[in-house]
Amino acid sequence: MNASRFNRWIQEENPAILVMGILNVTPDSFSDGGMYYDPTRAVEFALKMEEEGADIIDVGGESTRPGAKRIELQEECDRILPVIEGIRTRSDILISIDTYKSEVAQRSISMGAGMVNDISGMTFDPNMVEVIKESGSPVVIMHIKGTPINMQKNPYYQNLMQELTEYFLERIKFARVKGVLDQQIILDPGIGFGKRLQDNFQLLRELKKIVDIGFPVLIGPSRKSFIGLTLDLPVDQRLEGTAAAVTTGILKGARIVRVHDVKEMKRVALITDAIRGIA
Repeated sequence: MNASRFNRWIQEENPAILVMGILNVTPDSFSDGGMYYDPTRAVEFALKMEEEGADIIDVGGESTRPGAKRIELQEECDRILPVIEGIRTRSDILISIDTYKSEVAQRSISMGAGMVNDISGMTFDPNMVEVIKESGSPVVIMHIKGTPINMQKNPYYQNLMQELTEYFLERIKFARVKGVLDQQIILDPGIGFGKRLQDNFQLLRELKKIVDIGFPVLIGPSRKSFIGLTLDLPVDQRLEGTAAAVTTGILKGARIVRVHDVKEMKRVALITDAIRGIA
């Protein structure tokens, strides 16, 4: 899927599910840290995910796993820009840049990225909203409680879904005031980002409350700890649990799924779409 097709997709009333393939260009991500740190290997993996059915490639140069420390802007750019350039020279697939730094986003867009995935919902960097406005790129506004370094230190909610709904309404209002268009906005409830085990399951059960806000919803349950803790399985054995979470999320209204296992989750999405009556 290229950027123009995505722009048409985002305006459809009940579109087919999109699969976003995860490309961590990092030495320390929780699932595949170091595997695609080399730019050449990263580009080849991105093209492989496209062959397996990925609609979007999400390139990230800084780990946001629980406890992760931030890296400097230039280091992040050094990791991801050669990869974005390499993908773009060989494919027109939509590239998403997974960053909360406005300058990283801006440089990535200039190299061919067409989407920004901001775990902070444009709160960590006050200039991010200007990049989104000026570029016209879609932006994933995610919910996070705290920061990656402290988000899993006893997170607590009095009313999880109400707090998330209020957060998204505030972020949407902020974006609109700053000139971001509604058709640029995608919401992500942030599974695993400042959430307890039970919070992640509640998010999936009650996802329609976020969907009902009226914007496309992205979910990212892939291989996460709530699956591992429930099944008592390591990261590399969470495929079935991820499939169950992805299926549930789609049936509850998610329209983009961010995953590590593209081939398998594309199949899950196609069958779930068939259940939904989407050919």
